Amino acid sequence: MSGTVARAMWERFEPVHQLVYFAPEVREAADGLGMRGYWMGYFALRAAPLGPAPAAVVTGCFHVFHPDRVARALPDAWEVASPRQVLLARERAVDAAMTSLYGSDVVASAELAEAADLAWRAAQAADTAGRVLSAANQALPRPAQPHVRLWQAVTTLREHRGDGHVAVLVGRRLGPVAAMALKSAAGETDAEFQRRTRQWDAGPWRAAQAELNGRGWLDGEGRLTPAGAAAHEQIEADTDAAAAVPWTTLGPAATARLAHLLEPLARTVLDSGIVPDANPVGLTSGTWDPPGDTSGTRGSPG
Repeated sequence: MSGTVARAMWERFEPVHQLVYFAPEVREAADGLGMRGYWMGYFALRAAPLGPAPAAVVTGCFHVFHPDRVARALPDAWEVASPRQVLLARERAVDAAMTSLYGSDVVASAELAEAADLAWRAAQAADTAGRVLSAANQALPRPAQPHVRLWQAVTTLREHRGDGHVAVLVGRRLGPVAAMALKSAAGETDAEFQRRTRQWDAGPWRAAQAELNGRGWLDGEGRLTPAGAAAHEQIEADTDAAAAVPWTTLGPAATARLAHLLEPLARTVLDSGIVPDANPVGLTSGTWDPPGDTSGTRGSPG
């Protein structure tokens, strides 16, 4: 059941993490640093815990982006602002975004402080061997403000899950484009949105579909076959299992309490419309299952 708990917790913390990609306060902070366009800000803000990493390292860590997409942003972003400056701006932007969205009473509440401390405990328990992005985030200092601490904790947990998902894909010999094509065929996200935002031409996308067709995972029309559906389900189950350690360490009672505290925060994000429907990770605005239930929606970081 630990994998299904990890799934249920992801559904609750991922919307809070997603503020860093879509909240206007974050874009304003990146622009204020001098970042040129959305993607330079995206790569700088997400990669800053790694230090002044070159494009090749970030491409490998993020997995699904065309190398040219990353190379247009890095290492130029580190000439605009150092990773330390970016991290400080990220904290300020998250503070502003969460205060604007939730209101000052919520961010100052005892419930949010409790959620922050529980999430921080879970994030510090995350097993980061072989997980570069989560290890880099886990090593950052503990923010003083509870709502910023909560965001940093769920970001560590999110990157922990994402690192594990990439390891599962590599083990299945699924490259970036094939992984996105399978995810899209499963109905988790929009294929054109994935292809365009990750900057892959139609040729590599067709080649990935042909690869999946050769495995028997897609039919001639690009639809998921029963074998493809089974493979997709197993990938997701393996991803869930790889994300279980923070929750088994935190324990069932504390995990259930954190899930309860995160639900209204996640719902506020989803109801706000900040996160677009065609988001790359497959977030939905549907109802959640309790931790341990196996009937929830599917999705993985991307």
